[in-house]
Amino acid sequence: YRDLHTFELQAPTRLIEWARGSRVCVAGYGQSGGNEILQLIPPPRLQAKETQGLCPERDFKVECGGFSKHPVYSLKYVPDTSLLVTSGPPDSSVQVWQVSAEDSDVIKSVSTIVTENSTGQPWAKIATISAKAPWVLHGSTLDSIQITEVELRKNVYTAASRDSEELSGLAFLDSDTVLLCCARGRLCVADVRQPQGPAQAVPVPVPAVRHGEWWCMGTPCAAQGSGMGSQPVARLSSRGLLTLTDLRKASEPLASAQARVPSPGSGAEFLCVSWAPALQGCLAVSGFDGTVHVYDTQSWDSSGREAEPAFVHRGHVLGGAGGSGDPPLVTAHTWHPQKPRTVLSAASDGSLHVWDWVQP
Repeated sequence: YRDLHTFELQAPTRLIEWARGSRVCVAGYGQSGGNEILQLIPPPRLQAKETQGLCPERDFKVECGGFSKHPVYSLKYVPDTSLLVTSGPPDSSVQVWQVSAEDSDVIKSVSTIVTENSTGQPWAKIATISAKAPWVLHGSTLDSIQITEVELRKNVYTAASRDSEELSGLAFLDSDTVLLCCARGRLCVADVRQPQGPAQAVPVPVPAVRHGEWWCMGTPCAAQGSGMGSQPVARLSSRGLLTLTDLRKASEPLASAQARVPSPGSGAEFLCVSWAPALQGCLAVSGFDGTVHVYDTQSWDSSGREAEPAFVHRGHVLGGAGGSGDPPLVTAHTWHPQKPRTVLSAASDGSLHVWDWVQP
């Protein structure tokens, strides 16, 4: 490692999100009524633009926080605002939070976005953008996709679909286009300028889906304003298959590979694949065990053969077992928006790591 920082949280943490001023937001996913949402100040060394020598302060600091009655399965910062949106069981509602001003250390709940027939639906996947207004894209199935103007709680788009297939993820490609990933690997695109317009399936070859197999996606990093051509969409299956798709030529497979995962098909709850925003062709994969794998995709072809990781972070495994005695499971990871090789990862034992590996 070039650098490694650790921080111990009070409860298992499911996700990490960068917020204003290089702050980090984390949240718990327990089933009790007191799941923490925290905004952390990273160590000074992590915030420095240039490599520094020894720093006296190497820990994260809690800047403000709050409690959610829902387990927090997804959290997104709303750009250009002081708002956060979260979602989680037992329904598909979206909670809106205000990150308090400098004179307060409270993150407070301000409203809830409830969709029609949300009770009993899977928890909502969410994405945010502020190109036209502070919007949240949310939905749990193809026939429940909506865009809501966060501050006014006004519905600005509803996709027309009769397909109730469950979603594993969604994202804004730009201010007019959204990308949806179904749990069984299908990709769909919708134009938000056409209210009640259909979500069109992308003609992407989907590998034969095994029983119980789940897919998730990692979208281009420079999503806002970049459209479909900036970077491939990565999809990851619960058996470790990775596929890359250029949406401009979706019918032609771009590349595929088999990730080196320990127990393919063991579960899908924490699967995560993400592109590095400042490192060409690199993506990270987690959710199979206590590790995070980094892959360089630039040499991949369409053969689907096993790929060799460029780096494997094993810090959560080496740090010890979780409270149940089981080995920790990485529940989330995210790349630093500016530092090319810096990654944050969280695990089921409450450990939060930020690490930077040395170029081989």
